[in-house]
Amino acid sequence: MSRTITVNYDEKPIYDIVIENSFDKLADSFKKLGVSGRKLAIVTDSNVGPLYADKAKIELEKTGNKVFVFTFEAGEAHKNLDTVQDLYEFLIVNKFDRKDMLAALGGGVVGDLTGFTAASYLRGIDFIQLPTSLLAQVDSSIGGKTGVDFRAYKNMVGAFHQPKLVYMNMSTLQSLDVRLFNSGFGEILKHGLIKDKAYFTWLSENYEKIEKLEPEVLEEMIAVSCNIKRQVVENDPKEQGERALLNFGHTLGHAIEKLMDFKLYHGECVVLGMVAALNICLEKKYISQEEYDQIIDTFKRYNFKLSVSGISVDDVISVSKNDKKMDAGHIKFILLNKFGQAYIDKTIDDDCMRRSLKGIVE
Repeated sequence: MSRTITVNYDEKPIYDIVIENSFDKLADSFKKLGVSGRKLAIVTDSNVGPLYADKAKIELEKTGNKVFVFTFEAGEAHKNLDTVQDLYEFLIVNKFDRKDMLAALGGGVVGDLTGFTAASYLRGIDFIQLPTSLLAQVDSSIGGKTGVDFRAYKNMVGAFHQPKLVYMNMSTLQSLDVRLFNSGFGEILKHGLIKDKAYFTWLSENYEKIEKLEPEVLEEMIAVSCNIKRQVVENDPKEQGERALLNFGHTLGHAIEKLMDFKLYHGECVVLGMVAALNICLEKKYISQEEYDQIIDTFKRYNFKLSVSGISVDDVISVSKNDKKMDAGHIKFILLNKFGQAYIDKTIDDDCMRRSLKGIVE
């Protein structure tokens, strides 16, 4: 089992997305970059490091590079500038220069933080992504968006910095707990909703096989989702237009995620945000009641909660206005003008958002 998807910019290949079922081909994939005799720092967290850092280190040492490992405490609470400073110091102490590289081994938090550090250390060094969570494999590892949270503001500090390689070992998904694995489907189902109705239907019909982690089905799912994200980021590498469509469900979802103090996973909050957006789409008659019910039923199949308690609707709306996706004081709200086709709407007001959150925020 193996697939390679190439990401291009200006019709030139920039990096490969390699989908494998082990780390066995990591050295071969990395050698294609032509980097040897340098230093590599595997950046990982306290959850992933004990499971996979040694395996990745052994493979990367086969490339003729000296490999270090930097581990930080797991969790969104540590995706901040304090951790970045610790990593800067680690690189400085170990004399990393501009031709040395980083390798992000972990989920989205690790990938975002490593990418941002690579973008800013010595004004930019190269890095690779080794995503180990489903969410990171199908979403955050692709496209070069990097960043960290700043005080109360999620992903407010960041940079666009493309990886040189994205290497996915699907077997790492076996170590995820069920809830964390399912969280990845927030982004996967989003891909179908914004770009490919047939894919969304396939996800709905194959959920039992996916739930059993059948390798062939997982590979197909990951490849299709990666390809959808590839197409979007190729067309809009720095989020000037079409790429914003990937934020479907994120404006209100990010607000809920923050207000819940990150007790809910990102994918879980994105689904809540998507339900709110779908409520607007239904109100505007962009989608039918039948389509709405099909989508909601699929969310339920993947065990997503469709409501949350302990926060207020007004707080969600207020926090959403701190989102980095604001444009001249207007929220860039992503809606579906039909099932499988998204667009940017800057006309959604507080009353509309308040109606959309009814029954979601209790």
